[in-house]
Amino acid sequence: MGFEEPTPIQEKTIPPALEGKDLIGQAQTGTGKTAAFGIPIINKVMTRPEGLQAVVLAPTRELAIQVAEELNRISDKSEIHCLPIYGGQDITRQIRALKKKPQIIVATPGRLMDHMRRKTIRLQEIQVLVLDEADEMLNMGFYEDVEKIMEETPKQKQILLFSATMPRQIQNLANRFMNEPLLITIKAKEVTIPLVEQHYIEVQERDKFDILCRLIDIQSPELSIVFGRTKRRVDELTEALKKRGYFAEGIHGDLTQGKRDSVLRQFRSGTVDILVATDVAARGLDITGVTHVYNFDIPQDSESYVHRIGRTGRAGQSGIAISFAIPRELEHLRSIERATNRKIMRMAIPTITEAAEGQQRLAVEKVLRTVEKSELQNYRSMAKELLGREDSVTLLSAALKLLTKDTDQTPITLSPEAPLRVRGQRNPRGRSDRQARQSQGQGKGKGFGKSFNKYYGKKDRPNRQQPSYH
Repeated sequence: MGFEEPTPIQEKTIPPALEGKDLIGQAQTGTGKTAAFGIPIINKVMTRPEGLQAVVLAPTRELAIQVAEELNRISDKSEIHCLPIYGGQDITRQIRALKKKPQIIVATPGRLMDHMRRKTIRLQEIQVLVLDEADEMLNMGFYEDVEKIMEETPKQKQILLFSATMPRQIQNLANRFMNEPLLITIKAKEVTIPLVEQHYIEVQERDKFDILCRLIDIQSPELSIVFGRTKRRVDELTEALKKRGYFAEGIHGDLTQGKRDSVLRQFRSGTVDILVATDVAARGLDITGVTHVYNFDIPQDSESYVHRIGRTGRAGQSGIAISFAIPRELEHLRSIERATNRKIMRMAIPTITEAAEGQQRLAVEKVLRTVEKSELQNYRSMAKELLGREDSVTLLSAALKLLTKDTDQTPITLSPEAPLRVRGQRNPRGRSDRQARQSQGQGKGKGFGKSFNKYYGKKDRPNRQQPSYH
């Protein structure tokens, strides 16, 4: 499955999950929790590979797609199929896919409720229910949906709940629905690449592309990767960069393998020096010499962020990662900082003048490299003739002008992408048919009661005690 060494959450979660125990994993994103619940699910489904047996609830469609892709990757050599179900996609298309009887579905709560009302998804026989990023689901107003979904599942099932924080409502759900769950807590640590210099620029959506071009002109990266959130974004960015005179190509999931291989060959050889990619398409890329990563669209979570910036700063080399964040995404950026325990430094918006100066510096470097490496004997007689007409400063200025890429202001219009939904904000998409419900506090402050164990690792027996929360 491509795993060499388990992460802490995987090491502590997988053994008890394989034993069928309920558990709560308190861990940030970027810690490998998808595999932590994915491996036990797939192991259980393989013992009875027919019909719907596991449901994973995720707060956003982006996360639902990402988790489904990861589970399908883990189960690649088996007959097990995982299907993402989310709002914003044609429901009749989803119904057709459900008729193929996937064993696992990853769903957003609102769309799962739609299917439950239509009776196109029945939960009465599932064996495993996973709540991924449970606190995020509650912050987005899904408490009542999650509660209703849990009520519709069989009493005899395994529940795996993952959350970065443990608000009272999650404790209420756990007390009501879970059976003596183990509590596994993984502290955040620095998970990003230490050799990567990390920055962000606060920017309006409409200004992103011009600022990207200025950065490229100023920094003159040898090889760079620009990350977009969607396939459409990748296609549009690639064409826009080409219109501005850059050597760019894009990769995403809709490309044929032949086209993808061709693009990567060009990128490795330096024929193309800007690769525009989606997260999924760039998964597993190992290309030496990438000096810069530009997050044109801020990543969905810290796991994606770490994966993106890890394309640079490899093999002991340093790298630079710059993320573009619109104002409403700044809090999401802060959450990535907390999850990775790494400060992302603010960078000022580069100016057109700085971009022009950057291109002039590049032209000077080209001249100096040519002097050092090239055979110039065939050009000396012509150079002497030119010196008889003009002074050396004027001639060299003209040469630099010819070598300097003009600051291209070709108008570019990109299709708008919806900003990320961040913690505490209303969900703008996928729930247009209902008013988003605010989370309602439950219970009387009893915490988890006496039904929880704390799991310390494979060598320790579970020690029954009530965990404390502050």
